[in-house]
Amino acid sequence: MGRYFEAMTYANVGLLEASTGNRDALVEILTRPSAELADAGCLLYEVGVNDDDPEAVFVAELWVSAEAHAASLQLPGVQAAIAEARPLMSGRMEGMRFDVLGSPLRE
Repeated sequence: MGRYFEAMTYANVGLLEASTGNRDALVEILTRPSAELADAGCLLYEVGVNDDDPEAVFVAELWVSAEAHAASLQLPGVQAAIAEARPLMSGRMEGMRFDVLGSPLRE
């Protein structure tokens, strides 16, 4: 098995479905610059789409810990983005969460 990291990172990979016609508006909210996230321990926050599922928005997050991710959900800017995004969403949300054990890209 690969080498374990001394301080494991936490990954959250998910799908948020926009209501019909609102995908681009949801992407705009999710991709706004946020120093607040970096300060909270977010290492990576990538947003993408796939036209095979035209209302789906995919988000891949990497955090210093699960606790940092949970705490970030209470930040004022994050709360405001959630409140703004919620009316644009259909309610379908899927995701996976896991502790990262290693990567062939890092030593």
